[in-house]
Amino acid sequence: MITFAYAIYLTVTIGLTIWVARTLSKNGEVFLVECFGHDEVLARSTNHLLVVGFYLMNLGFILLTLQFGTEPTTMPEAIRFLSSKIGLAVVVLGAMHFFNMNAIAKFGRKVASWLREGQIAVHPVPASPPR
Repeated sequence: MITFAYAIYLTVTIGLTIWVARTLSKNGEVFLVECFGHDEVLARSTNHLLVVGFYLMNLGFILLTLQFGTEPTTMPEAIRFLSSKIGLAVVVLGAMHFFNMNAIAKFGRKVASWLREGQIAVHPVPASPPR
């Protein structure tokens, strides 16, 4: 029963992590471009670094939590085991998302202020070739 529960836990949580990371990356790039004064190269690079950090933090958390909890021996125990572990992983994914958004928003406000005050200038950067 425990091997079955671990397999489901890892499949669901790693799948969720990948889906959330891709969704945030795809939809967050526009936000980052705006935050970084329309510097698309910097926004793309920052977006990639955020995704890597997101994967490292969440996958590390998922793997570390394998050791916690009472191992299930019955199907009802396995359902409770999975719901608590997956629920905790989802809460951590959400917390990471809000932490990242807060940090980016604060930084974006600083960059916008610097641009308005002329403390930094935006220089056109040639677009990189498509991947």
